[in-house]
Amino acid sequence: MDRRWLPLNALRAFEAAGRHKGFTAAAQSLLVSQSAVSRHVIGLEDLIGVALFDRKPHQLALTEPGRRLLPVVTKAFDRIDEALEEIIRERGTRRRSIRIALPHTFAHQLAVPILKDFRAEHPDIAIDIDSRLGAGPTERGADVSVIYSEPRVTDRVLDLLWMVRLTLVCHPSVVERTPPTDIASFIAANDLLHVRLDDRSRTYLWEIYTRHAGCPEAKVDRGLVFDTAQMAVLYALSGEGLALVDPLLFQDEIASGKLVRPFDISMDDGYGYYLAIHPDDLGDTAVSVFRSWLIRRFSQPPFNDRIALTSTAAVPAAPTAD
Repeated sequence: MDRRWLPLNALRAFEAAGRHKGFTAAAQSLLVSQSAVSRHVIGLEDLIGVALFDRKPHQLALTEPGRRLLPVVTKAFDRIDEALEEIIRERGTRRRSIRIALPHTFAHQLAVPILKDFRAEHPDIAIDIDSRLGAGPTERGADVSVIYSEPRVTDRVLDLLWMVRLTLVCHPSVVERTPPTDIASFIAANDLLHVRLDDRSRTYLWEIYTRHAGCPEAKVDRGLVFDTAQMAVLYALSGEGLALVDPLLFQDEIASGKLVRPFDISMDDGYGYYLAIHPDDLGDTAVSVFRSWLIRRFSQPPFNDRIALTSTAAVPAAPTAD
């Protein structure tokens, strides 16, 4: 028979009626009326010229041609069903992958260690992390981005993870060489380690910190400039220089004594870490699962005193520093 004329709906009706041994049950399984099933079966019988069912009161039995045809049709539909399920399953597996763009320091100091917990809870979701410097996260095709920035409106959906609070840190040997009797003289006696922000001067953070600390006259236009806070801290760990960092990002270094905080002065610099997602991606299951998990994680100590969780249709435009 020419495949163009294969009566697929009639074959479905016949297969269901033969499998369920009745038109009523077949109609229920196919979500159609009993009369529709009966019409399709009669049409198939007319097409091939033989009866497929022996119709008796309250009883429907397959004829000999019907018994020959039923397993062939059932097997064919089973194979089609299995192939479709395999394709859908493979597609679903591929979709259970998300690309996450992270600022360099955030990725190395915080995200990578905690992502093992996400993987433990959701082993079926693969993660592709991008923490390269020099390009905005939203320009690299990421499904999810973490952005270090002041609030600036764009077209992304925003969840604030936490607001940054800067404090002065250094190596213990720096404190031994130049005892911190007062902050002005301590700053004057040591190199300053700056972190570059695209839209700010290189001395911006130290300028606002010294004003906050009560020594606005301090000379801050000196020292070294780094692309990331992590690089500045690596230099500080060598025993030279003063860095301004968020202690949450360097908890291990501070807890182990590799870094010390000679003054109990912290400052909000107006920057924060934001989770940024394009509205079109919110319907992706993997993205939604990761978003919910990350928000829950950052609503717990030690981050929960830094956050005011919000979701809006705006997101910061990110500088490349972190």
